[in-house]
Amino acid sequence: MAFLQLTAIIVDDYDEAVAFFTGALGFELVEDSPASTNDGRPKRWVVVRPPGAETGILLARADGERQAAAVGDQHAGRVGFFLSDDDFEGRYAHMRAAGVKFLTEPRTEPYGRVVVFRDVAGNRWDLLGPASPP
Repeated sequence: MAFLQLTAIIVDDYDEAVAFFTGALGFELVEDSPASTNDGRPKRWVVVRPPGAETGILLARADGERQAAAVGDQHAGRVGFFLSDDDFEGRYAHMRAAGVKFLTEPRTEPYGRVVVFRDVAGNRWDLLGPASPP
């Protein structure tokens, strides 16, 4: 059986990213371990994920100019990450209270409720939920 284990988000600072994902988004910190780059420099292996999820996010601190330039623009300005929650309104309220920057107002589409926000690095996400009852 194959499954997507991790995806990476390039960030400026590990601790700031961990605080955002665990606090504002309510993710779990799965791992935060010392590691080394391919050429032996120190880094951290930092993984977060939504509670109960199998797929996690590797928070990778930018290393070098090229990676630093990609922080916040990993998908060329498009929404590149999608967080689904059965309690859309509750998650939205929690995130607003935590200071998450929303780019749109919540709306209902044929596939359900959606609102666009930025993560700590500046990447665009959709918060998705079920369609509101009629």
